[in-house]
Amino acid sequence: MALTSKVDLDVTDWRLLRELQDSARLTYTELGRRVGLTQPAVAERVRRLEEGGVITGYHAALDPRTLGRPLLAFVRVTLARADRSAALGAAVREWSEVIECHRITGENCYIMKIALTSVEHLEAFINRVTQYGEPITSIVLSSPVSRRTLGPAEAQPSDDARLARPRGA
Repeated sequence: MALTSKVDLDVTDWRLLRELQDSARLTYTELGRRVGLTQPAVAERVRRLEEGGVITGYHAALDPRTLGRPLLAFVRVTLARADRSAALGAAVREWSEVIECHRITGENCYIMKIALTSVEHLEAFINRVTQYGEPITSIVLSSPVSRRTLGPAEAQPSDDARLARPRGA
């Protein structure tokens, strides 16, 4: 059973999505030039992708370091009590340090990506979190992949398939 319904996309849709992920500011004319479509055809396909929920928005990518938040960290939280989940979910929506927050399975209940000004700021953030549960913090040292362009799942062979291939094949 699939977790979500899959939208049928053709090669041209994927090319459009790749270009938009790399630069959402491209004009429909430029997009058309890059993928071999007219401007009206691009506009129609993009509209269809938006209406189908494939494209959910357009965003500017910001560098937190240049905005005075050089410390990037992940905080995993195990709730002290199960009934604290809704309260923590509501709280993180108000905390400006939180870039992303996900409720997860496993030993922890939530994982947050946060951007902070300093170690002291991190300490104050952790102090806020402890009223909901036990935080485990990891400071980001570097990010070999900070943002990846999504493509069709079948375009990327699994590690198992690559490992199973005989050498020279």
